[in-house]
Amino acid sequence: MTPLLEARGVSAGYGPAAVLHDVSLTVAEGSITAVIGSNGAGKTTLMRVLAGLLAPGAGRLGLAGEDITRLPTSERVARGLVLVPEGRLVFPDLTVEETLRIGAYARHARAGAAARAATLYQLFPRLAERRTTRAGSLSGGEQQMLALARGLMAVPRLLLLDEPSLGLAPALAERVFAAIQTIRERGTTILLVEQDVQSTLALADQAHVLENGAITGEGSGAALLESPLVRESYLGL
Repeated sequence: MTPLLEARGVSAGYGPAAVLHDVSLTVAEGSITAVIGSNGAGKTTLMRVLAGLLAPGAGRLGLAGEDITRLPTSERVARGLVLVPEGRLVFPDLTVEETLRIGAYARHARAGAAARAATLYQLFPRLAERRTTRAGSLSGGEQQMLALARGLMAVPRLLLLDEPSLGLAPALAERVFAAIQTIRERGTTILLVEQDVQSTLALADQAHVLENGAITGEGSGAALLESPLVRESYLGL
């Protein structure tokens, strides 16, 4: 598959605290690519760098062959790179409908926004039932569906998902993973950061292991599921 996103030699941190160390990875167009790792490994920092929320101290980022290393977040969104952040971060006083309209704020996403919202209501029927409900009154699972739908309203070419199952009951997490598979089947490339290693690797075409801010392993999702190191460190097997 053709590379859509390439990170080469990326290092980043917060002030004097270094978090990422010479990270390189590729996301193939049309794939689900996963990054797994323990708490504090640097997964969210990596997503912030890719989204343009944190400038790298070193390295290069490319999207569809274009250097985006110094582009601001808004320009990355305009080129189809969209982040659904950890913790969902919905606006509690906005309704579901209002949240989806905000998701289409970028100029390129405004055309066809109503039809796109209708399609997303079909993907997430619970949101259709609660379209006039304030986001702060939704359950955790409903808020995660809303965060996914908000991201999709921006017409992403590459969707960055940071811990989408965090804090969800197993049944709700399963529904979120099923939605992620459907999103990919409809043509959106996905980079997924997750602590649910079993479900993530079962879903991923390709995966990377991030530990202490560095890539320590990579391979297909299926291969890493069978890796003795991954099974011992992350699956307790």
